[in-house]
Amino acid sequence: MSTQAPPLIRATGLRVGYSGEAVCAPVDLTLRPGQVLALIGPNGSGKSTVLRAVLGLLEPLAGTLKVLNRDVDERSADFRGRVAGVLDDDAWFPGLTTREHLLLTAAGHGVVGTSSTVDRIMTTFGLTSQSQVVPSALSSGQRRRLLLAAAFVRPRDLLVLDEPEQRLDSAMRTSLAGLLRAEAEAGRGVLLATHDPYLLTALGADAVLVDEVRCRRLRTQAAVAAMNAEAR
Repeated sequence: MSTQAPPLIRATGLRVGYSGEAVCAPVDLTLRPGQVLALIGPNGSGKSTVLRAVLGLLEPLAGTLKVLNRDVDERSADFRGRVAGVLDDDAWFPGLTTREHLLLTAAGHGVVGTSSTVDRIMTTFGLTSQSQVVPSALSSGQRRRLLLAAAFVRPRDLLVLDEPEQRLDSAMRTSLAGLLRAEAEAGRGVLLATHDPYLLTALGADAVLVDEVRCRRLRTQAAVAAMNAEAR
């Protein structure tokens, strides 16, 4: 990872919220290719709202936000082709099986070798035996894995994840940590919100503690300590 590479995300004094009301203090963060950065903080602190702004789903109230070194525009084909996001929303193509859902996602993003790519990702996320099942018939954990698989089946330079550990068992959480480390090793950037100290430790990631008073960047050990203190 080159420190000279343009940031995938740069936010300065970023204020996010709804109906003109900010949900947290201004956020400063920089994420470069090859880095993983976590947003931490209690429920309702504004982590998901920051992610929605990064994905172009919410207009910032103030400050500056650049993604891929430009203003955010989720309508842009280039933006959609380079930024993959998973929020806490179950969104499916009605009537399609699990495998068909992933095939359509991959094909829509121009993936070469669509079938083999989908089969590999389904194996990675333990979905092979559910390939002919419609998402509504999956368990909550399986639906979460399908959402993650839909992000990993497409090209991306930046991966944005909202509490990806939700509803995953311990084995899948361990696998996810390895997948996210591989993302960084491949030169991609990962921004995630998480409540999971294990995931943060496994990734060795810095974090931004999101708070209504002051948002600040923490190294891994300090971030894990803050998460443990929040859980007590």
